[in-house]
Amino acid sequence: MVTKRTEEIKNDKIQRILGIYTKLMDGKTVNKQEIAARYNVHPRSIQRDIKDITDFLERDELNTGVFNSVIYDKNADGYRLQYENVYKLSPQQILAICKILLDSRAFVKEEMSEIIDKLIHAAVDKNDQPQVEQLIKNEEANYVELQHKTRFLDKMWDIGQAIQNHYYIEIEYRRSDNEIKKRRLKPVAIMFSEFYFYLTAFIDDEELRANFEVANDSYPTIYRIDRIKSLKVFDDSRFRIPYGSRFEEGEFRKRVQFMYGGKLQTVRFKYKGSSIEAVKDRLPTAEIEKYEDGVYTVRAEVFGKGIERWIRGQGDAVEVLK
Repeated sequence: MVTKRTEEIKNDKIQRILGIYTKLMDGKTVNKQEIAARYNVHPRSIQRDIKDITDFLERDELNTGVFNSVIYDKNADGYRLQYENVYKLSPQQILAICKILLDSRAFVKEEMSEIIDKLIHAAVDKNDQPQVEQLIKNEEANYVELQHKTRFLDKMWDIGQAIQNHYYIEIEYRRSDNEIKKRRLKPVAIMFSEFYFYLTAFIDDEELRANFEVANDSYPTIYRIDRIKSLKVFDDSRFRIPYGSRFEEGEFRKRVQFMYGGKLQTVRFKYKGSSIEAVKDRLPTAEIEKYEDGVYTVRAEVFGKGIERWIRGQGDAVEVLK
C-alpha cells in the first residue's frame, strides 16, 4: 500500500531530479553539497539522482543522435553537461562542402550566402564556426552569380514532390533561342551538372515524340530548371512506368555528358593525352580495350550529343575510331 508519505518522497525526488536536469541543460555546474543542502537530503541522494539523469541521457542518445554526458569538472568542483551532436559535420567536412557549393555557382549570390550561413551554423560546432567562416570569406565575397539570376528552389522542390508521387506536370519552358514551349511531362529525376540543375522527364505526347530526331525515344528529355517559366503539378493525375522500363538515374548519369539530348550510342577512340584517369572520370562507362606505345584505345557508352563537344575539346589527344 502506497502511503501519503511515500507519495511525498516520490514527488520530492521527481522535483529534485527535474531541478538538477534543468540546471545542467542550462549549462550550469551542479555542486553536490549545495544541492543536497538546498533539498535537505544526503549528498548520496544527489549522487543517485545524477546517475539516473546520466542513464536517461544515454538512452536518449539512441533516439536523437545527440550525446549528452554528465561529467565531474574538478576545477569547477561540480558536475556539468558535456554536449556532442554526433550528426554534426567536422570543420573539414563543412569546409569542403562550402567550397563545392561556391564553385558550383548554382544559386544567386544572396541565396548562396544564406545557404552557406545556415549550413555552417547548423552543422558545425560553435567553437569551429569562426575558422570555417574565415576560410571561405574571400571566396564568398567575390562570388559571381550566373547570368540567369533566377531563384528556383521552391520550383525544384515541387518538381521533386511530383517525381516522388508520380504526378504529371506541365511546364512553360524557355529554350536557348528564347522560344517558349509548353510541355506535359512525366518527371523522373533532378540532376546537377556544371552550374545548372536539370529536370529529366518523358514527354506525354506521342505525336510530338514521333517527330523527334530519335523517333519515339525511350530516353527522357532534359530541361534546365532555371529556364522553366511556369510549373503546374497535377496532383490528381498519376503516371505509371512499368518496372522493366523504369528510369534508373544512376545508370543514366553514367552515360550523359553535358546534359545534351540525343540517343544512346557507343563511341570508340584512341587517347594520347597525359591523364587517362581524367577520361574515365568524365566517362564513367569507359573501358580500356588496349594500351600500346603510350596510346589507349577506349570504348564508352554515352547518351546524347555532349560527347561530340567533349571530343572537340580534347584536340589532338583524341582520335575517333567509331
